[in-house]
Amino acid sequence: MTTSIDAPVTLQTDADGIARLRLNRPGASNGLTVELLKALHEAILACHADPAVKVVLLTGEGRNFCAGGDVKTFESKGEALPDYLREATAWLQLATAALIQLRVPVITAVQGFAAGGGGLGLVCASDIVVAARSAKFFSGAVRVGMAPDGGSSVTLTQLVGLRQALRILLTNPTLTATEAADIGLITEVVEDDDLTARAEALATELVALPTLALSATKRLVWSGVGQSVEQRLAEEARTVSELSGTADSLEGLRAVIERRAPKFVGR
Repeated sequence: MTTSIDAPVTLQTDADGIARLRLNRPGASNGLTVELLKALHEAILACHADPAVKVVLLTGEGRNFCAGGDVKTFESKGEALPDYLREATAWLQLATAALIQLRVPVITAVQGFAAGGGGLGLVCASDIVVAARSAKFFSGAVRVGMAPDGGSSVTLTQLVGLRQALRILLTNPTLTATEAADIGLITEVVEDDDLTARAEALATELVALPTLALSATKRLVWSGVGQSVEQRLAEEARTVSELSGTADSLEGLRAVIERRAPKFVGR
């Protein structure tokens, strides 16, 4: 699927199964509006529906990944702002939930700022996050009389712990990429010029792995958030048993025994 380059969100899937999902309002630092959020949700659903998609690579066009909500649009709504934000946050919730529920891994590449419920929320809903060394992360909601959204009041706590989450959401520090990596908010930091290449390399690496096993692993991890280890044991056992009967699992075992590279087929 390919969307118009003029759309607020673009989606292009290549022959290898990498779906490139891009926020496309660079002039507004990819600030979130209802229009963009609707388009983002539609694009994520398209990835859900396309069996050819094996990994999603989420990026933002321009200098910043996403500066959060479009404050100029918000200010222009005047007394209608509460109604507009109810609609916007509803679409953001749908989009972040759809990212988490995707059967395939989501890799996000961050340059510039990842801020607010949009930028930070999308980062927290991703599976692997690579950031340029100059990237910055902050919540910012309290600064403008808002509260965190995009699921970040839950996902951020799971990633960095209760104390760090409260510090980030209440005091709104601007975190460097190194600081974000040190507390577990993101996966890794690369030099600015290497960001695209590293994200592409990770996507290529994941595409080569057995898709059913990746999907099952992602589902187990995300669905286990907030549950005890004991609650997950039965689900893990069921999943492992199911995967053991797949062609990819048998191929993986044979490849280990025969000391060769496996050839996975997605079944």
